[in-house]
Amino acid sequence: MTDDPLARLRDAAARRAEAGLRRTLRPRGADHDGLADLASNDYLGLSRDPRLVEGAVAAARAWGTGSSGSRLVTGTTGLHAELDRRLAAFTGSAAGLVFSSGFLANLGAVTALAGPGALVVSDQVNHASIVDACRLSRARVAIVPHRDAGAVEQALAGRDEDHAIVVTDAVFSVDGDLAPLAELHRVVRAHGALLVVDEAHALGVVGDGGRGAAHAAGLAGEPDVILTLTLSKSLASQGGAVLGAPEVIQALLDTGRSFIFDTGLNPPAAGAALAALDVLEADPGLPGRARATARAMANLAAGSGLETADPAAAVVPVFLGEPDDAVRAAGICAEHGLRVGCFRPPSVPKGRACLRLTARATVDESDLTRLRAALAEIARSTGRSLHA
Repeated sequence: MTDDPLARLRDAAARRAEAGLRRTLRPRGADHDGLADLASNDYLGLSRDPRLVEGAVAAARAWGTGSSGSRLVTGTTGLHAELDRRLAAFTGSAAGLVFSSGFLANLGAVTALAGPGALVVSDQVNHASIVDACRLSRARVAIVPHRDAGAVEQALAGRDEDHAIVVTDAVFSVDGDLAPLAELHRVVRAHGALLVVDEAHALGVVGDGGRGAAHAAGLAGEPDVILTLTLSKSLASQGGAVLGAPEVIQALLDTGRSFIFDTGLNPPAAGAALAALDVLEADPGLPGRARATARAMANLAAGSGLETADPAAAVVPVFLGEPDDAVRAAGICAEHGLRVGCFRPPSVPKGRACLRLTARATVDESDLTRLRAALAEIARSTGRSLHA
């Protein structure tokens, strides 16, 4: 026992620093400090679009800066109700419910739909918000190998519980690959379960007009499919939502703790998200441009001799192994005028530290030229170059 209650925290911080796992906040300037943005989740390049800015400003003028309370008290404005409807219609869902973040949408969906006496089957590389939702659900949780529909079927077939849900990312947030949604749905329906699909990295990028991976898989509007999503990526705003059958939405209204006890999304964010949906509907080619940029980035990485993956949406990983290698690689990118993501454990498994490049529909050829040079230097510095 120690008299210093903070000693444990300092010791843990020192161990993280030795392992290359310390994190720091690096505030950026309004112009991204002159660096081209290949790190953010602004996949369609809309965060500075004048139409979204005006949508947020108009909402603030009409409704104020805050929603003033939970959505069940004073926090539901006409904007919120319109956004509920528009998100559902855009994805082909029956109904929708907007939350103040995508993280809380996942918490609400999984905990409200599972509970004691249920089984939750979760992909082993699902996002942290899904992991935490599973832990809080008080259900029995079965973790299955990545993208393994056969393992999901085994878990469902061997269960004693009457009720089960299967939860998966649509596009996985680091590897950028796509869940086998059609196969998972077949399994879920055969075993009387529900399928919860997190469309965070798919909405706005995957499918016809960016309507998401479930829509692309032919699952839009299926009563046993529930979608969760975030408004902070392709829609360049803030917040999240759950979309599904009216019975699902009613269950969240009645029992979803992360909805009931949270302040509603601020009106400017709702206004910006509605404007983003207008932009997507007016320019359905935006998602294809983001996907084409992602493929170009992956080709540059592979052409330099670096390990990457075939992108299903806008996320392109460049695997480097050790945390220090990933940090140095991010520094090389900055020297070439590029801001990139740098992912280390626990965000990724040990030995899989990586750069995470994110495509935008507005990336231009000069950005790709700088990326080609940076990746070539990274490959040389790590001994992976094909052209040494």
